[in-house]
Amino acid sequence: MLKKILIIGACGQIGTELTQKLRNLYGNDAVIASDIREGNKKLMKSGPFELVNAMDYDTILQVVEQYNIQEVYLMAAMLSATGEKFPEKAWDLNMTSLFNVLNLAKEGKIKKLFWPSSIAVFGPTTPKENTPQETIMEPTTVYGISKQTGERWCEYYYKKYDVDVRSIRYPGIISWKTKPGGGTTDYAVEIFHSALLIGKYTSFLSEETKLPMMYMDDAIAATIAIMNAKPATIKIRSSYNLAAMSFTPKEIAETIKKIVPEFKITYNPDFRQQIANSWPSSINDSKARKHWGWKPKYNLTSMTETMLKNLHAKYKIL
Repeated sequence: MLKKILIIGACGQIGTELTQKLRNLYGNDAVIASDIREGNKKLMKSGPFELVNAMDYDTILQVVEQYNIQEVYLMAAMLSATGEKFPEKAWDLNMTSLFNVLNLAKEGKIKKLFWPSSIAVFGPTTPKENTPQETIMEPTTVYGISKQTGERWCEYYYKKYDVDVRSIRYPGIISWKTKPGGGTTDYAVEIFHSALLIGKYTSFLSEETKLPMMYMDDAIAATIAIMNAKPATIKIRSSYNLAAMSFTPKEIAETIKKIVPEFKITYNPDFRQQIANSWPSSINDSKARKHWGWKPKYNLTSMTETMLKNLHAKYKIL
């Protein structure tokens, strides 16, 4: 029997590219995209799509039964910066959606579940450099609080009900295909568009704010790799640290200038600076590398070259 996959939150920054990659791997009809709104034309035309509110258990169950779904990727969430504006809504969305899919797995409706955590689970008391897998977590944002709580529930459902749930702590994700979704690391996406379109950018983080980042292709590869790994190799059922590169706004600007020499950057930190200050500067992901073979392909230089090349073509810049 062919594997059937449901992606909830398929129209977001990560969900859009994850959907396309999974459809390329398993076939368009094997991957059902869903979201509370329709996505871009390519996603909508490439395979099945269902309107689904991640907080509506009955609708999710209906889609699972209709398509005989075995695996669910829950990508719907309210991110850090947006969540600070709407804290109760962020908590409700992030937690209710997780309980919905955990309970589907508990009841035997699905066999396997992916749920993303984030570096937002860490806080100002966490060691900032080479942050270990197990460490102090005192998150200061509602997004981070919901992710830390979610990790504990994932582990609980695995131990108590044998739910096959798998998770990774995403760093900042950088992509040229889709717009970011209201996160504190969004500057590292916006800066590339501004460099090519107007030749300048004002960063909402200070020049020396170093944060863990990852190119989208690596994030998608890691997500699929952990889901395809044999159950015995997944020894952490809360969430795995994941890393690729760490840099500051100043460092990414200097890398961009090597290709776009006239590019200028200025700094005007806003409320997101306080969020960034509470997060690690670099992540130790040795357990993900050891347990299921994780290894990134992109560094700051190769990611910058790829982003500018693709955006250059997208905007038809001569």
